[in-house]
Amino acid sequence: MLYPRILIGTSGWDYDDWLDIFYETDRGMFTYYTRYFSTVEINSSFYTLLSEKFYKGLSESSPSEFLFSLKMYRGVTHKHMLNPKLIGDEFDAFFKSIAPLKEAKKLGAILIQMPPVPREKVPWFDSFLDLLPKGYRYAVEFRDPSWLEKDIYKKLEERGIAYTVVDEPLLPPLILKTSNFLYIRWHGRGESPWYYYHYSIEELSEWAKRLQDFLSRENVDLILGYFNNHFRGFAPHNALQMMTLLGITNRRQREKLQEMDKYFKSLPQKVLKSLREIVAKGDLEGALVFLAGEKRFERSKEISDENVSFKFEGESIVATVKNYRVEIDVKNRRIFHDCEDWKKSAESKRFCKHLVKLFLKVPRDISLKILEDIAGNIDDWSFEY
Repeated sequence: MLYPRILIGTSGWDYDDWLDIFYETDRGMFTYYTRYFSTVEINSSFYTLLSEKFYKGLSESSPSEFLFSLKMYRGVTHKHMLNPKLIGDEFDAFFKSIAPLKEAKKLGAILIQMPPVPREKVPWFDSFLDLLPKGYRYAVEFRDPSWLEKDIYKKLEERGIAYTVVDEPLLPPLILKTSNFLYIRWHGRGESPWYYYHYSIEELSEWAKRLQDFLSRENVDLILGYFNNHFRGFAPHNALQMMTLLGITNRRQREKLQEMDKYFKSLPQKVLKSLREIVAKGDLEGALVFLAGEKRFERSKEISDENVSFKFEGESIVATVKNYRVEIDVKNRRIFHDCEDWKKSAESKRFCKHLVKLFLKVPRDISLKILEDIAGNIDDWSFEY
């Protein structure tokens, strides 16, 4: 069987809990990543309008055939719900910023992740699609079952926009061709969050067979696939496994996979608990380790109590931790913080040492109540800076 170009990668690359699992050091992570993968999905483009300089830097520091896919800015997709009458400046700024990738021919696809609302809430969907500039690959990810209808698929097909194939607990894993390329996101099948999940080789083998069956019936020019189960190095391990199952690995990649296989086989044979389970048992410290990682949790202990102050304002907590500001808005499910580590970790919904320290300082019952809501609704919480 002749395959199209198949590129498998991960959603993001800058995760400190990949150290000693995938990365050998925390220096030069992106360069190291490009030794094993030829594509990556940028999630930070969803949370903020990144600069042209940022994208130019990525382009210049990546191999010539490397492709970057990126999520459209949430100001367009979520804040303004794709409404053509409201998105103007942010829509234009987003496309202007990504020009360096397009000019270098390193732009994979633009992922338009829909807000988790029924289709009647977005009556201008067609008008938005018609507003998209030509000359780009687009993929739309739906997050509500009401969108999974033939007329919607037809709208995508008429415009050459890809339906995003997903593996997740809430929507079926439909493989549909609505464009000349296929876009796949493996989110994981865990509970709170989905992406705290390590796919088994059996589950990945089923996916590989489904893709092979699809390719025996349909023709596409390109397949872009990304693993979003980024906790504990699960994503790069599963990505390399999938590439091996599809027969598209080189010697270096196979050797890296063997190395990672040994690591995961050496772990204690125990079921990894979900955040929801940990919080339900009242294990505040365990929940914070889950969200921050052991290194950040330990570093939080170095912050003295005198360096933490907070006050309650309605359903919000306004705090200062070592001169950094923290705002926890429970009603609107929003956390704002301004340290550099938080900015790096926000897109992956990870805590920094300052958040850990604050949650340890706030009355335990209140901390657990907030964490319970985060555990049950983590995808609705916004981590901002």
